[in-house]
Amino acid sequence: MEILYTVRFKKDFHKLPKQIQLRALEREEWFLADPFDPRLKTHSLNGKLSKLYSFSITDSYRILFGFGEGRKVAEFFRIGRHDIYD
Repeated sequence: MEILYTVRFKKDFHKLPKQIQLRALEREEWFLADPFDPRLKTHSLNGKLSKLYSFSITDSYRILFGFGEGRKVAEFFRIGRHDIYD
């Protein structure tokens, strides 16, 4: 699987505490192995974000993403706390 990163995602990532950045990189490895690894708590979203998914970095931090090309590509849109859903 290939992961694409939006400009917004990159900006969000660089604003995170270093410890969260490191944990996000670890979770990305799990994601690449299996996007629905139970440890990630991957789930589809509802409402205006119904075509997107989210997975957990910690209890407070998430990555918001979508799939493309038959799930061979994932695009990471946002990373951060729950306000990324707004």
